[in-house]
Amino acid sequence: MLSSQGHFETPNGSKYLQQLCRHFGHKVAVEFDDTSGHADLPPGRATLVADDHGLKIVITAEDEKGLGVARFIVEDHLRRFAFREEFSDLEWIEA
Repeated sequence: MLSSQGHFETPNGSKYLQQLCRHFGHKVAVEFDDTSGHADLPPGRATLVADDHGLKIVITAEDEKGLGVARFIVEDHLRRFAFREEFSDLEWIEA
């Protein structure tokens, strides 16, 4: 299992966590509260943790392709939801 981690520095981490999980919940299994959640995306699981400093996202997948697709899905949706903060991309590190 491969893993990758990204962090978005924002005072709205909880808001985006909930927004992402609600949105993903229309198509995949999700569980979340104000500070943590996960979404079982088709290519891999996204685990989200929010605090006063931002939103941490950990993606796990079986292979590099799945990891890349899951990262794209999360970033693409976050880009739409966080447009007021001029979000562009996450800097991912292998975890």
